[in-house]
This record gives sequence, structure tokens and C-alpha cells, in this order.
Amino acid sequence: MSTPVSISIIYDNTSQREDLAADWGFACLVVAHGRRLLFDTGAKGDVLLANMKVLSINPAEIGEVLISHDHWDHTGGLEALLTVNPAMRVWAPTGCQSVPSGADVVYIDGPHDLSDGLYSTGVLSEIEHSLAIQTQKGVAVVVGCSHPGVGQILDAASTHGTPHALIGGLHGFDQFDRLSGLSMICPTHCTQHM
Repeated sequence: MSTPVSISIIYDNTSQREDLAADWGFACLVVAHGRRLLFDTGAKGDVLLANMKVLSINPAEIGEVLISHDHWDHTGGLEALLTVNPAMRVWAPTGCQSVPSGADVVYIDGPHDLSDGLYSTGVLSEIEHSLAIQTQKGVAVVVGCSHPGVGQILDAASTHGTPHALIGGLHGFDQFDRLSGLSMICPTHCTQHM
């Protein structure tokens, strides 16, 4: 069953708002299916927490964080976040070295159900996994940097329904025909071609 989904970008290279700090990295808050999940944590904990405060997002009310891949611009805010909310569950790709010891961590390798309506694509190309969210319009796909390639990510996410949205970093992706059929594309962070 599909439910309304909210995705708020908290951390990105640019900002349309003067009260939000822009910095190299990515993080967004996903509210869906009764869950509040932070996707990635940006590069710096102080920037992450300051932007959350401006957006009236209480880190103590976030139950979990998904780390897309083990690069500093996606994991740098994790320690500060867990200092504020040590009970938060961390979903991380197998081999991720950035999760502080003592954290409640679940390492993911293959496709994984986080809960009804929220899914990991599984680690693709041995580097990165993405989030597939069932929505009323189809599957929304949230990506970190798309290192495995947008096509491979969309194919993996499509096992949960037809993708309709793509949000996150697209790196050097330029096979724009792969985006046909998507009703929403929100390139962020490391996207080179728009």
C-alpha cells in the first residue's frame, strides 16, 4: 500500500536559501511509511545539525540513517548525529568503515527490505546502495552519487515497482534516455550534466 512521502534535502553543494549552509556532500530526510530515515549525513556534522535546526528537524526524532557509500562527503556527519541520537539504527553497505563503534548498525550487501515500502537496492558494483520508496505514483529512488550508474540503480529499484522519481547525485551520468518515464528528477551534489 502506498502512502504520502516527504523528502527534504538537508545538505547539498548549493542552497536556494540564505539561512541554509551549502557544503560539498549530501543528506536528505525521508518521511514515509511511518518511518523517519536520514539518507546520508553530508561531510560535516556541524553543518548537518545546523541545517536540521533551521529546518526544524529534531535529530532525536529520526529513527534510522542509511549510508549510501563509504565516502567522507556522505558519512562525515554520522558521528555528530549519533552523539545527539545514539539509539539511531544505521544501515550501511558491507565494508563501510565510517560507522562509529558501538552504533546499532546493520550491514547490507544484497537487496534488503528496511520495512514495508522502504528498500535497499543492495550494494551495486561493490560500492553503493540506494533507497527505493514505494509511493502513490510509483517508486521514488534516492541515490548518493550513483557510482554504479543510474541505469543499474533504476533497474535494481524497479523490482519494487516502476520508478517515477530520482533524487540525489548523478555524477557523470549522460544517458538521458534512461530517464524517460520518470515524472520527477532532482539532481544534487556531484551531478556534472543537467
